Amino acid sequence: MSGQMSRKRAPVIEPGRETPVLGEYDIVVLGGGPAGILAAAAAGRTGRSTLLVERYGFLGGAATAAGVTNFCGLHANVHGEHKRVVHGFASEFIDRIDRLGGLNAPHLSLAGKITAQAYDTSAYKVAADEFLAASGVRLLFHAYGVGMARRSDREIDAVLIESKSGRQAIRARMFIDCSGDGDLSAWAGAPFEIGDTTGNMLYPSTHFRINGVDPIKAGRAWEIIPKLMEEAAKRGHRFPRKGALVRPQKNPLEWRANVTQIKNADGTAVSGIDVEQLSEGEIQGRRQSWDVFEFIKEFTPGFENSYIVDIAPQIGIRETRRIVGEYVVTEADILGCASFPDSIGVNGWPVEAHVPGSVVLKFPPIPEARGFNQLPYRMVVPKGVDNLFVAGRCASMTHDGQSSARVSGSCFVMGQAAGTAADLAMRAGVAPAAVDVRKLQQQLVADGAYLGRDGESADAGRVKASVAN
Repeated sequence: MSGQMSRKRAPVIEPGRETPVLGEYDIVVLGGGPAGILAAAAAGRTGRSTLLVERYGFLGGAATAAGVTNFCGLHANVHGEHKRVVHGFASEFIDRIDRLGGLNAPHLSLAGKITAQAYDTSAYKVAADEFLAASGVRLLFHAYGVGMARRSDREIDAVLIESKSGRQAIRARMFIDCSGDGDLSAWAGAPFEIGDTTGNMLYPSTHFRINGVDPIKAGRAWEIIPKLMEEAAKRGHRFPRKGALVRPQKNPLEWRANVTQIKNADGTAVSGIDVEQLSEGEIQGRRQSWDVFEFIKEFTPGFENSYIVDIAPQIGIRETRRIVGEYVVTEADILGCASFPDSIGVNGWPVEAHVPGSVVLKFPPIPEARGFNQLPYRMVVPKGVDNLFVAGRCASMTHDGQSSARVSGSCFVMGQAAGTAADLAMRAGVAPAAVDVRKLQQQLVADGAYLGRDGESADAGRVKASVAN
């Protein structure tokens, strides 16, 4: 199939067209993952007319469609103490999930060195709908961004979408690219990079959920399963990769599994921006999920009567395009717990590199280090476009830097900053690169964000956000 589809053929010539305009807004956000949710909420709360465009019929991106079901990066290991360091509007959103009964207590992850927090996918979807409605944001589901039209050499006039209603255009004064793949930024001509120095990207995974687990017999099976897999590998059993993340969800009868690694025939990572590779990757991911599950069911106490209740609707893509911005966050920034004068928040997740057959973790020195790096405003400002922000895993980071700051906690930080800065740029009549960073920081702090600066308490942002709720 792939060979037939890839073979060069004469192009189809389409006639010229006039694209109808669906609407005009102050701010349009493309992509409804964690970054897009926070970007739209922050923009909407300034009073700006805001539209969030999402290709699925629900929000969350990888958090829901790819079955991640874990908040990573909300916490940091601060001198050996696990602390929540991402607050602001993210706290209100997460509190909404909690009020729906969909939030677990934080748990230790990645060799016990960092904290993550599990949630229920359905509660996440409902909470996101309600959170954005309360923020005055209009949602457009089942709409796929396919291109853009220019207002000038350095400005976007409209994003072009395709849906069951056909091809339409949506105009805005300011755009925020939270597509994950940097689609809008790339179409607009912003520079970008893909992969490491040789083009190799982080490997994607297919996540699945297991139901029917006996939680008493299973006990701390998240510790047992990786050991069982390691012993079986020594006997010649083949797994997609070393290591396994298998954790109970809100209901302990249900567990989430992250144990796969999706690759092409030549061993390279499946690309999230190549439709043929994506198609074959989905098939491979489901097969891997089933094979690993059968091993878990056969050899793990408490899983004897379990079954796969869901394989995620899409494979979880970790890396595609990374847009080059006014600053590029590096691995050295992560491991060195870097500070920046234009901090918009912090990232406490380690470098988590999904390499061939394994996952390599790199932490800052613990407990000597403070355990988090600040994220600079300049990473959400693409070069070359004057009415565009970028937030999420496609923001301005190196391949190794993105291996850390691509997670949901950092995406929340970037999204809130981008949505807030879009309003400030419009108020001042300036491009994103010329936004008054001091005013941006003041507004972020007023909205409960923790910027990680000297003299600030990580708990202060939580208190302010709770008062705001």
